[in-house]
Amino acid sequence: MKQFLFIFCLACSSLNLIAQNLELLDRQEFYQTSSVQRLKIPLALKNNTDKVQSFTIRKITNDLGHSTKGYFCINHNCQELWVNDISASIEPNETLQNLYYVIETGIISGQTSLKFEISQKGNPKEIIEHNLTINIEEKSKPFIFQSKEISIQDVYPNPAADQAYIDYKIHDENVKVKLLIHNILGRILGDYQLPSSETKIKIPTEDLPTGVYFYTLYLDQEGVLTRKLVVRK
Repeated sequence: MKQFLFIFCLACSSLNLIAQNLELLDRQEFYQTSSVQRLKIPLALKNNTDKVQSFTIRKITNDLGHSTKGYFCINHNCQELWVNDISASIEPNETLQNLYYVIETGIISGQTSLKFEISQKGNPKEIIEHNLTINIEEKSKPFIFQSKEISIQDVYPNPAADQAYIDYKIHDENVKVKLLIHNILGRILGDYQLPSSETKIKIPTEDLPTGVYFYTLYLDQEGVLTRKLVVRK
């Protein structure tokens, strides 16, 4: 029993030692950003000793998805995407402030997670873990047309395969709003009413051959806007 307690205390002392030697100052666990943005996650390490401390930070888990990129940067020098660790040294009683993990978000929204492990040279079995979650929201799209009757955004996705969507908001319930889908020759292929009680219209495109089409916004039978819609299978 005494031998077990001795081993347990020795292990705790070893863990406390690395925690005392190296300290991760910013332990923020949740980040909020939007699509098509650049997020810098600080990895500020403090050397609490009177000796130079060398360390390695490894990215253990990577749940970024196909459209999001991540890489280490130190002193404005960034590593390649495939590099999953970075090593450096910190002077006695100094803090390394210019080390970051940079996230370049893509067009896909959602939640992703990362895990880092920090190991001290000479103590490879003793690590500091840092887990964090990143919530990527869809970047709000600008309006392509605004009036006292309606505000409307562009079609997405564009190019579309099986279906496309348009977000809108009708300000005047008395106005009649519709979208007409037509080909390059002007032939009407779809007629969609935009009710004031809704804020999104779905445009089926699965039956349209690959090509370039157009949609026109009508307010009380008057065409006010025409935009391009690309269908790609």
